[in-house]
Amino acid sequence: MKNHNDILLIIFFIACLTSCVPTKPNQRTAGKVIPTSYLEARDSTNIATISWKEYFGNKNLINLIDTALLNNYDVLIALQRIEAAQADVQFNKGILLPSVSIGGVGAIRRYGLYTMDGAGNATTDIEKGKVVPVNLPDYFVGLQTIWEADITGKLRNRKRAAVARYLSTLEGKNWLITNLVAEVAFSYYELQALDNELEMIQENILLQQNAVDIVTIQKQASASNELAVKQFQAQLLNTQSLAEEISQKIIELETRINLLLGRYPQPIIRDKSVLTNSIPSEIQAGIPSDLLRNRPDIKQAELLLVASKADLKSARAAFFPTLNITGGIGFQAYRPNLLLTSPESFAFSLVGGLSAPLVNRSALKANFKGATALQAEALYNYQKSILNAYAEVYNQLNYITKLQRVFAYRNEEVNILSQAIETSNELFRTGRASYLEVLLTQQTALNARFNFIEARKKQLLSRVNIYKALGGGWK
Repeated sequence: MKNHNDILLIIFFIACLTSCVPTKPNQRTAGKVIPTSYLEARDSTNIATISWKEYFGNKNLINLIDTALLNNYDVLIALQRIEAAQADVQFNKGILLPSVSIGGVGAIRRYGLYTMDGAGNATTDIEKGKVVPVNLPDYFVGLQTIWEADITGKLRNRKRAAVARYLSTLEGKNWLITNLVAEVAFSYYELQALDNELEMIQENILLQQNAVDIVTIQKQASASNELAVKQFQAQLLNTQSLAEEISQKIIELETRINLLLGRYPQPIIRDKSVLTNSIPSEIQAGIPSDLLRNRPDIKQAELLLVASKADLKSARAAFFPTLNITGGIGFQAYRPNLLLTSPESFAFSLVGGLSAPLVNRSALKANFKGATALQAEALYNYQKSILNAYAEVYNQLNYITKLQRVFAYRNEEVNILSQAIETSNELFRTGRASYLEVLLTQQTALNARFNFIEARKKQLLSRVNIYKALGGGWK
């Protein structure tokens, strides 16, 4: 009989071990190797390592960014996410340790008389000369503990996943700061450009008002006609309406900046140096591998990949046996006045149980399959973030080179058309040019100056873009 029991025990143990073997995760292809350079040039330095205060160097812009970092609501929300992730780490650390509680239990039991316990109690004295009561009270006061011994690493991997996610929230906050710094700088440069456009339009309004006065005088002297007066007046009205539109854009842009700064609309202190700002002709972009340590979004994706791997290991460990240990120590008696009697009422228990899933493991398999898919998703997100970062830097470096040529062309165009305005006005005053030629020249020159300001603004914005793309701004 004993041999039969041993055989059955061995068969049961083998079945448990067999049932605990999880499905192997799907094999995934390796990511593409990151290129060694951007434009066939390798820089030894990288502007991403420069602090944003040093990089931008504009006092007014620095003050705006400082205010945004303190008051922006997205940053404040990100800080709370970090707190929540940190609490999750503490929780997963806690479940690795035994849970100990103190308390008391009161119960009453009645065993059937035709049972082993009932029959035994009926002939047993609980005290000298007193048989165990049929309705047996039971009181316990003391410590109780329960502990899942992490023999398979399931709980440790949960903690590793929580730590990785906590670190990823830190990188998420850094990436948010990078974007916030860039967005404030973007809006500031756009505001400067609008200021210059408005100033240029106001100058043109004065010139056009002067032209209206001249053509009116010429009409009175019969040197011009009513049509010319109306044409010049219409051009003046068009420019004045354009000034109103630009003024509204300035108000809206100031409001957007104030929202980034976490405050209600108010004037934005700034200068109008967008046209005179010196822009470096070369950008030190370093090498593509620098992106892995400078871009917070890449580091965040990497940490989420680490977390997904730990989740997968935890899901795999769920197939293996679990060791649970429970125990208690304290005082137990059937009457409250006997509860603290020592050593008679002193009691303790210690139970260890080993269990493994054998039947109906569909939930474990589904959890493991989901963890495998999430790990693959995290891997692809990581590879995608590297590819996107490289593409952003590559595009901006090419764009900066093109913008330098565009700005040079726009500058020369403005100089030529400024001379053309003076020439057309002089010819009109002497009767050698028609008013239509003057109007056309002025309109062409106005558009050219708009394009000139736009080209300079794009240069400044591309400088912000390359700084952000390289991972600068969060340090």
